[in-house]
Amino acid sequence: MANLEILVSELPTLIQSLKLTIGDSNEIMEQIISINNAQEQLRNIKKIIIQELKFDNIKNSAIATLPRIGTVASVGLVEPAIAEKFGHSKTKISLTDLQSKIDGWIEWGYFLQAIAGDILSDDRLVNQLNFDINHLSLSAQFQLIAESLKINLVFENYPILGHQIKKISNYQKELVELQQKLNYIFDTIKNSRSLLNILLGVSAFFGKSGFALEWLDDDHELIISSDGKFQELTDILNDCDYFQDKIAALILHSETLKKQAEQALKKIEEESSNKPITSQHVEKSPKLSTPKIVRSALIIASSLVILGFGGWKLKEQSHQWQQTNLSLTQEGSALAKFKSAQKLGMEAASLVQKPPHPLKVWQQAETKWHQAIILLDSIPDKTSVSHRAKNKLAYYRINYKSITQRVIIEKKALNNFESAQKLAIEANLFVKKSPHSPLIRQQAQDKWKQAINLLEAIPNSTSVSIQAKETLNIYKTNYASISQI
Repeated sequence: MANLEILVSELPTLIQSLKLTIGDSNEIMEQIISINNAQEQLRNIKKIIIQELKFDNIKNSAIATLPRIGTVASVGLVEPAIAEKFGHSKTKISLTDLQSKIDGWIEWGYFLQAIAGDILSDDRLVNQLNFDINHLSLSAQFQLIAESLKINLVFENYPILGHQIKKISNYQKELVELQQKLNYIFDTIKNSRSLLNILLGVSAFFGKSGFALEWLDDDHELIISSDGKFQELTDILNDCDYFQDKIAALILHSETLKKQAEQALKKIEEESSNKPITSQHVEKSPKLSTPKIVRSALIIASSLVILGFGGWKLKEQSHQWQQTNLSLTQEGSALAKFKSAQKLGMEAASLVQKPPHPLKVWQQAETKWHQAIILLDSIPDKTSVSHRAKNKLAYYRINYKSITQRVIIEKKALNNFESAQKLAIEANLFVKKSPHSPLIRQQAQDKWKQAINLLEAIPNSTSVSIQAKETLNIYKTNYASISQI
């Protein structure tokens, strides 16, 4: 038994090696060997467990607490997403349960080996992975462009301004390419039925950062790690949504920046062409003659006509600017609303992870979904995010309806519990006041029965279900006692 406990204490390091890092294809073969070695050690532990289980006296006993990965130096704490992979540090585990866990870890190793084999046998996949590992992640690419677009326009310098316009155009091209890449990643991960194709989308998302297949959670969703962060595929899709908004906002910003630079450049050109040529030769002022007076009058008249036309043009340009500014304001407002709605949705979804929850938590989530729906519903049709807003609106309404139902269930469960407690108090008071009255005892019995019915109607999925079950046992005992009397 002592030897077994020593082996169990080494399990975290062993299980940590049961992952497949996707990136450099040359390292995948080495990982297959490492996974195989880990499986072999797990089989040895399993053999010892089988031997120990032959002794009846320890068959159902619990061994030392299964250590978590956090106890291993330089490895770090376990993320909640893969906590089940390592076990719970505060729970004693029986030999039978440990044997079952080892079977799961060995199966996970086989799954990783199968994936690794499929990758190495697909030249197209290998080439794409090798390509992605030499390029920046989508997040890093976006940050690089965003930093580059922090340009202070030099309005007075014609050559520098022209160079800045060219740079902005190049960054706009990069943003469009990044947007296309993001669409490819999102569609590939969301719509592919093949895991290998999904891995291609994930590889393009993480780039140089690389990623590892860590575990399958309780809902059989793949847990992926990159740069020490653990994510489900759903989280990556949410990140794609986030970057779509960021890229759209940056494209809008770059367009505004480019327009400002082009207008400044045009102004410099106009000022340069209208600048009078000064002559160094000084003539004596001649006497005014009639023809010259006529020419001067014509010049003055022409100037007035030009000024009148210019005023009309300025009015027209002013109207266009007003329309443009209105459009930009509307677009900016739509983007801000979409972003806020998405944030509220993510907060609402995060609040209700791993139920049951108290009524207050469900109500907070309900409020956030409702606020998100109001924001999405107010986004105008002809904005860049209107289509995505409508898609999200349908999804958010489904979530809101679901959460509203949970609020109703939780409220009813809480009311049942409180009503049952009130009935129990009344039943006790009745008996205390008139302990020998058959009528009073009958009324008390009825109240205990009503309280029991209320508690039994409380669903297991509610936050008060555990407390209700404990209370139910007490109420049933009291009911049985008074029934005998």
